[in-house]
Amino acid sequence: MSRRARLREEPAQPDTASGASARLFKVLGDPTRLRILEALLGGERAVSQLVDIVGAPQSRISNHLACLKWCRLVTSERRGRNVIYRLDSDVERLLTAGRSLAAAHEDYLASCTRIGPDWV
Repeated sequence: MSRRARLREEPAQPDTASGASARLFKVLGDPTRLRILEALLGGERAVSQLVDIVGAPQSRISNHLACLKWCRLVTSERRGRNVIYRLDSDVERLLTAGRSLAAAHEDYLASCTRIGPDWV
């Protein structure tokens, strides 16, 4: 079999860095997860505090926290009967930069019709 034929048969290797970045932004793109992360910008919080701040059911908050913890965007620590969550320091910098970038482009983001009106 020629080299050219072998190259056509072998699947292309995915760009791992791009895939990971895309996955990160997908995680950050969920409104509930983003609200949880923004609530944690104010400091560490227990699940019950996040439920009050975000306004979502405890089961939904816990499910999203499991995702965020798995992706290593938050860390947790058990304190008695409570589990306390906090942001990873790199995530804090990313959220702060994201807020700044969004504020600088607020009018354009608000009027974008490509991603739909329901995102606001």
